[in-house]
Amino acid sequence: MRLFRTILALMLLSAATAAAAQSLEASLRRHISYLCDPSLEGRQAGSDGERQAASYLYDRLEETGVTMLTDRDGDTFTIITAAGDTISSRNIVGIIEGSDPILREEYIVVGAHLDHLGYYTVNIDGVPQKRIYPGADSDASGVAALTEVARIVAGNQEALRRSVLFVGFGAMEQEFAGSRYFACAGGFSHIGNVKMMINLDMLGRGNASNPFEIYSAISPKALHRLMDTVLEKESVTARPALHNGVVFPSDNLAFKQAGIPNLTFSTGISSEYRTIRDTPDLLLYDNLAAETVYIAAFVTTVNGIDNPCEEKDARQERIYSLGDCDVQPKFFREPAKSFLEKWVYKYLNYPQGALSDGPDGFEKVTNQRGETLLRAVVNVSFIIEADGNVSNVTVEKGVNELLDAEALRVVGASPKWTPGTIDGKKVRTKITIPVEFRLKKH
Repeated sequence: MRLFRTILALMLLSAATAAAAQSLEASLRRHISYLCDPSLEGRQAGSDGERQAASYLYDRLEETGVTMLTDRDGDTFTIITAAGDTISSRNIVGIIEGSDPILREEYIVVGAHLDHLGYYTVNIDGVPQKRIYPGADSDASGVAALTEVARIVAGNQEALRRSVLFVGFGAMEQEFAGSRYFACAGGFSHIGNVKMMINLDMLGRGNASNPFEIYSAISPKALHRLMDTVLEKESVTARPALHNGVVFPSDNLAFKQAGIPNLTFSTGISSEYRTIRDTPDLLLYDNLAAETVYIAAFVTTVNGIDNPCEEKDARQERIYSLGDCDVQPKFFREPAKSFLEKWVYKYLNYPQGALSDGPDGFEKVTNQRGETLLRAVVNVSFIIEADGNVSNVTVEKGVNELLDAEALRVVGASPKWTPGTIDGKKVRTKITIPVEFRLKKH
């Protein structure tokens, strides 16, 4: 019966996971379908179509519980195009506030651009007809992912330390005007407190030819550390690759110019890029859904790390087991198991009064000489740091306060070890040992 219940629980969990994925895919399809509707006429910067896209994003963010910092018309700005035309565009901005009383004044910006190329006109048999650039991948896919990332992050708000800003940028096609206004021209007065900008651009074509990648000039060591932390903390199926330090030419550039660490999630440029063939039916929605879940996990993970761009080797942060190590830690050049005889039992003292409250936690055992003993075991875990020091000494399973304290004392007083290594690199290794106390029974 227990096995049946376990199987049933796994089946229900699998069904729930599949239903959630299907719901996410359906939401992404709905967002992209709206943004690519012919009535928006390609969302050209300054057009009514771009304004409608901005209002749509405002409504969706507000529905998720994001606190909106602009009204439905957005934070408007005016630019002069290369052709000499004056146009008005807008940014949509919302916030999920962090819970840390200090770090909530720091920000992670997640953004995508609202606009695209608009349309051009051709004459067919003397009749002018519009040819609309739908911009499904560029960048309806990014705006759709932004909306659903906001929904996921809002549902996990209690885990946020910093505040997260969600921004739909206008006029990206006009030399990144919306993001330059936001980052450099007073669009956001606390720009100096932005710790990272995460840009979402062209996420809809993820496959073997167009892999899901991170484009960034941030140190690969720091990025690998962040990516490893995401995998340790979150359940995700997508995992991006790093695109060789290339900076993506999008709204992230304005933040780069402002000295803010930035990265872009993208599946790269397809053959339909900036053509009228960039239509919703070509997007791979199951992959886009998996990417969206990953990005939400990345945003949450980055939010909680003190120095997310610090250049540490990820292996120096991660804690490994003995079995993970190519070369296991050694105590005075001997295997880890020698630690008990060479150190613990050599210096372990039996604390007076440990049995004063009765023998709870002890068991009767018989030694090889036929003597009856009282035996208690305190399981203690500790970490051998990459520099060989012992840290994080913890009782995993105790007996009583006095025995537990003595076990912690003797293990914590350990001299340095030779640390374990993986691929020749020193790593942090966790070890758990049984510290045994024995008394003759009289």
